[in-house]
Amino acid sequence: MLNENIKTIRKSKGLSQEELAIKLNVVRQTISKWEQGLSVPDADMLISLSEVLEVPVSTLLGETVRGTGADDLKVICEKLEVINLQLARGKEARQKAMYWLFILLCVGIAAVFTVLIVGNSPYLGWDYSDPETAIAGTLFHAFEWLFVRIAPVAFMGAMIGACLTRKKA
Repeated sequence: MLNENIKTIRKSKGLSQEELAIKLNVVRQTISKWEQGLSVPDADMLISLSEVLEVPVSTLLGETVRGTGADDLKVICEKLEVINLQLARGKEARQKAMYWLFILLCVGIAAVFTVLIVGNSPYLGWDYSDPETAIAGTLFHAFEWLFVRIAPVAFMGAMIGACLTRKKA
């Protein structure tokens, strides 16, 4: 909701992301991240943003907040805390998905290696005088040749990725 309000109000004021960023002394990418919901401004920046856009903070947050002074700041802090919690949960879910993707990649590479070892290059005994068998054998050999050279690097990368994305206790 905050991200949509920032974008809508900015556009209604006729400001580009770059112009708003200059007024707030931040980079344009910061405005972009706010509008995409990838991050949120801190409480002080939210107040500056409301001043630049000439709207109350409560309008940016999407609700009319009753009270003044410290109460306003408390409500803003609570809303920012909720938004930050939602962002943290999303990041945690992405990290967990990446972890399992790396684990599956390791398992897949190990499985293909196992099949190649157990199969013991069966295409070597094929009759290459038949064009279809020759093409299939050549393609299988090319796959095996590339896989054996690329897979160890991919396997190590996947293991490192799994270690880096593993949830720390």
